[in-house]
Amino acid sequence: MTSTKSGERLQNILSHLSSVPPPPPTTMSYFSAVPQAPADGILKLSVLSRADSHPAKVDLGVGAYRDNDGNPWVLPVVREAERRLHSDPNFNHEYLGVGGLPALTSGAQKLIFGKDSPAQGRVYSMQTISGTGANMVAAVFLKQFKEPSDASVYISKPTWGNHRSIFETAGHKVLEYRYCNYETLKLDIDGMLDDMRAAPMGQIFVLHACAHNPTGIDPTEEQWREIAKVMKERGHFPFFDCAYQGFATGDVDSDAYAIRLFVAEGFELLVAQSFAKNMGLYGERTGCLHAVCQSPSLLPQVSSQLNRLSRATISTASAYGAKIAGAVLEDPELYGEWLMSMHDMSKRILAMRWLLKNKLAKLGTPGNWDHVTEQIGMFSFTGLTKKQVEALRTEYHMYMTDDGRISVAGLNTHNVDYVAESIDAVIRTVNV
Repeated sequence: MTSTKSGERLQNILSHLSSVPPPPPTTMSYFSAVPQAPADGILKLSVLSRADSHPAKVDLGVGAYRDNDGNPWVLPVVREAERRLHSDPNFNHEYLGVGGLPALTSGAQKLIFGKDSPAQGRVYSMQTISGTGANMVAAVFLKQFKEPSDASVYISKPTWGNHRSIFETAGHKVLEYRYCNYETLKLDIDGMLDDMRAAPMGQIFVLHACAHNPTGIDPTEEQWREIAKVMKERGHFPFFDCAYQGFATGDVDSDAYAIRLFVAEGFELLVAQSFAKNMGLYGERTGCLHAVCQSPSLLPQVSSQLNRLSRATISTASAYGAKIAGAVLEDPELYGEWLMSMHDMSKRILAMRWLLKNKLAKLGTPGNWDHVTEQIGMFSFTGLTKKQVEALRTEYHMYMTDDGRISVAGLNTHNVDYVAESIDAVIRTVNV
């Protein structure tokens, strides 16, 4: 009897187990096919620098202005604009319109094109997430509406590290045109013009308006006229990236020469504009995108499409930095003070160039260092090799990009001797 009951219980257990569904098969993650993206060189460099606590550390990698003590500098005019904002009883954090803050967009348009520009009445200006956002909106817009539809985007060799990523992400084929002569560290104007002539008709060329990043090498006014002539002959479309207006020469009008020349020559064009550097509004992400059309009649359709893209990506741009920049651009007193601050920043950077060059000359450092003072703006393309850069980082706690670009704004009277001596040492000891 006991044996029968045990058998029944065993049968019941086996029957129950057979009715339990098997566990689901192991499945791969939805994201398992996502490849690892290559590391961003600048961001990686920032992480390494922040982790280095050595007292002699010098960070020449990040493109941000520093004062003579190596500290971030909040422009006095920005502090005053902020004070006025916070003392205004109507100050709030409401959404801006899709096109951005009118005080910013109208002021930015006058700054980049000039008060009496022949483009007046046929420019649409919209607020963006700094210059990067302007580049991205422009890239997507061009992908959707470029003529011819298979036009490639040409970027300078070298260029800002994000240009290729932005335009490829938007779906463009990205090619390079010659820009830097790596032997002389000067502009390869012949190679640049030859590449523009060789490109199929109607291609898109990304041009740095001033203070070329990463080389600090700018065309002369005569060379800009040659560039405009060839681009007009070939029907190329100019896309200007202007992140350093006022930083190159200390004069906002001189730094806008190329853009104003192309407008005067009758080009339709796009301009990405940033206030990160020249107002020190790095984290506020304040910028604009400008579209110069052939006729005012084209503005409604162009503006509608740009607004649609902005709405689809960021909805509306951020207000705080826009209100600061808008106040500075709109108020004559603040604007004049801002121009003086930019002149001071540009002057300090130029002084650091001469200190570095003179120190290298005094040390008898192998090579010709004239390019340090011939280049312009925040950056200098030193000509140091990747091996030499690595040696500077590991042995001397000095941080710069692998291509030898330094942010001259990171130099000061306290560290320039150490920088020069370290460069001298690695040039003498590290094989190219």
